[in-house]
Amino acid sequence: MQHLKITFLIYSILALLLASCSGKQTLRGVFKNQTPYERYVAKLKDAKLDQTALGQDWLTAGKQALQDSIIVALPFKETGYFSAEKPKALGYRIDAKRGERITVNLEMKAREAALVFLDIFEAPAIPGAEPDHVASADTLTTTLTYEVEEDLPHILRVQPELLRGGQYTVTIKSEPTLAFPVAGKSSRNIASVWGDSRDGGARRHEGIDVFAPRGTPALASAEGLVTRVSTTPRGGKVVWVSDFNRRQNLYYAHLDSQLVSPGQRVQPGDTIGFIGNTGNAKTTKPHLHFGIYRSGRGATNPYPYVHASSVTAPPVKIDATHIGNWIRIAARSANVRLQPNINSDVYTTLPQHTPLLVTGGTTDWYRIRLPHGKEAYVASSLVEATHKPINSGKLSEAAPVLDQPYTGAPAMDHLKAGSSIAVMGKYKEFSLIKNETGMIGWLPGSVKLF
Repeated sequence: MQHLKITFLIYSILALLLASCSGKQTLRGVFKNQTPYERYVAKLKDAKLDQTALGQDWLTAGKQALQDSIIVALPFKETGYFSAEKPKALGYRIDAKRGERITVNLEMKAREAALVFLDIFEAPAIPGAEPDHVASADTLTTTLTYEVEEDLPHILRVQPELLRGGQYTVTIKSEPTLAFPVAGKSSRNIASVWGDSRDGGARRHEGIDVFAPRGTPALASAEGLVTRVSTTPRGGKVVWVSDFNRRQNLYYAHLDSQLVSPGQRVQPGDTIGFIGNTGNAKTTKPHLHFGIYRSGRGATNPYPYVHASSVTAPPVKIDATHIGNWIRIAARSANVRLQPNINSDVYTTLPQHTPLLVTGGTTDWYRIRLPHGKEAYVASSLVEATHKPINSGKLSEAAPVLDQPYTGAPAMDHLKAGSSIAVMGKYKEFSLIKNETGMIGWLPGSVKLF
């Protein structure tokens, strides 16, 4: 009861503070250069809520999500639950490529509207270093888009405001930032990729080759300005377009003819010429050599800029009724993995009847919290519901009900001898039980029933 009073008091202070912040400058100064997340943290500190246990847990959860992010392959979709009483943040690590656009969509189902902070970071190259924040969403929106600027792993953090919870579904996908440069074709028609050997290994291919019949239109991939139209020994008939929005130049080579002039503005989809095999491509079939050169950085791989994946995020197949509830290992033993795929590293192997709290799930993997608090994944085929107890009866002696399975954990209640209980699972020397009032907790030692 005391815990509930403190939580209510914190919530009341927080609500009043955040509702009265409009037009009032705090001692931390103007927020215009801060992200929504940073502005929220500043408000917590001004209200001294960072000095409370709940506030500290919220701040720690945000930092922990960046350190313990799970590796996911795009497209990715996960459903789960944020508890209002237990602060939590999600961290997803993405192997992002320069030229991709990362799109994040968040759906929240909650009794009360909640601010949810979406932030993207470049992962640090040095272990232990601070990640570099690169993008955030306005808290009034549930979509975040970001054009990747460097070939680095990126981390998406998702965290609701303090004392707000609900069911979430997060979807992450990647898209090309440029339109495909050949009419009627796609990345499936690329026959020579970045880095292929050229001139007997003397140089490397600085672009992609898209094969198409002679006379197929070559298209502007971005809004820009034609800067050069010329003929060269290697590229044959070429066109250069300056990409207005990305400080880079697009290079079209081996054209059969050019339709644009220097100084001409183009929009995505405009025809700038027709496919051919001029220059040093005269012995090959007609194709477009497409290259991208970044200002001051040189050539970069065009493939991520134009590749549109046909793969959609796989559906979430887990039993959503288990989210927020306990399940247990059904097999004789089961591997718990760090990521939701069979090739992921095994975090631990658990014996039959080990209870696990479901916090979410993706495809046919449950995101679970282990009895000691670590979150990981287990295949849905290896677990079962706890509706049917592994044992039940009346306690032969009085026993405390602990809130966690370790010696010295706080006691939630004390059960008298003769109390009816159902044993839902076992972890080490502790049993997860439910009593006749529906309370769930841990009993130490071996449970003796009659």
